[in-house]
Amino acid sequence: MKISESAEMYLETILVLSKKGDVHAIDIVRAMNFSRPTVSVAIHNLEKEKLLKISDEDHITLEPAGLEIAEKIYERHTVLTSFFIKLGVSENIAAEDACKIEHDISDETFECIKNHIS
Repeated sequence: MKISESAEMYLETILVLSKKGDVHAIDIVRAMNFSRPTVSVAIHNLEKEKLLKISDEDHITLEPAGLEIAEKIYERHTVLTSFFIKLGVSENIAAEDACKIEHDISDETFECIKNHIS
């Protein structure tokens, strides 16, 4: 399933936030620095795509398809950040650059980077 970079960012953010506890829309607003209406529209669209679920208590959880996408993007982010740091890039810049690249890098190139640094 091919989804937009924006949708990938939401799913990745939800994954990271879920590691700290229950996720609500306000947590996403704060983490991504977006407005409440923007986040509301995005999460409801992701729910329609069956990538996440919003409970009666407004807890947001990833559905299996959303979790798979989020984990893929998060792995790319962490591996690329680590790779750039090993090259001598500062931690902040490494994380920023990884965030830009993680959505566009091919599976083949990413696997080669992973194998190279393992």
